[in-house]
Amino acid sequence: MNRRTFITSSIVTSIPAITALGARRERNPFCVFTKPFQSLSYEELADVVAELGFDGIEGTVRPGGHIIPERVPVELPKMIEALRKRKLDLTIMASGINNADDKVNVQQLQVAAKLGVKRYRMGYYKYDLKRPIPKQLDEIRPVLRNLVALNKELGIQAIYQNHSGSNYVGAPLWDLHELFKDHNEKYLSVGLDMAHLTAEGTRSWPIQANLIRPRIGALYVKSFRWENNKRLNCPLSEGIVDRKFPGQLLKSGFDGPVNLHEEYLNAHDPKLVPKHIEAIRKDIATLKKWLGWS
Repeated sequence: MNRRTFITSSIVTSIPAITALGARRERNPFCVFTKPFQSLSYEELADVVAELGFDGIEGTVRPGGHIIPERVPVELPKMIEALRKRKLDLTIMASGINNADDKVNVQQLQVAAKLGVKRYRMGYYKYDLKRPIPKQLDEIRPVLRNLVALNKELGIQAIYQNHSGSNYVGAPLWDLHELFKDHNEKYLSVGLDMAHLTAEGTRSWPIQANLIRPRIGALYVKSFRWENNKRLNCPLSEGIVDRKFPGQLLKSGFDGPVNLHEEYLNAHDPKLVPKHIEAIRKDIATLKKWLGWS
């Protein structure tokens, strides 16, 4: 039995009926962040994701990712071909791109758009806390204008994921509102991360979520709990994110991807792939209950 057959047969045995998440065209696109599966071949990856019942992936196409930026022209077509054989999409390309001034960045987006990729996750901006914040926002604005112009030309949407932390642009969300408000959300949007939103907003997170609602391009679902005043990633069933919010967002008319992140196991150890599969299976079951998916 070869490696791919072994992985696939193990999944089928351990995940009964998980593919029954509802008719594909009757709900939001459902994808999974594939950082834990970077040790797999594209074919193995497609097998795992298809058997878990997803519509596609948020695949890592970035430094240290499944595909590094310089190899995109050669490798991205191979990944997408493997996915499409299993009727899957590269729903979001997780990239390190945050400007249109770098030739490799432009090349990646050109190749991705030509292959039919509709969305990419941006790289992050960070604040220098020794400098005034308004001035730094003003410095980011022209960078975004150039990137949005390229996105519009190519017909691709940038997604900026909010992160918690002392120096991340987007941690408080009001800054993304100010930076993004003059741009069409078709080309520049927010990947709203529930865990980071909760960590930063504590009890006021609904205000930030409401502020950014018109600009949400994807929902990133994961959870955490506080332990010794530190954020500890954990299964959806054990965390503190609001389980009602995903369903409320979908009922409000949000039609973007629902993107499941499992980040509480070591993503860098290939031996843990079976454990990641089982963890994701359990998170799918929890999320199905939250969303009312049958």
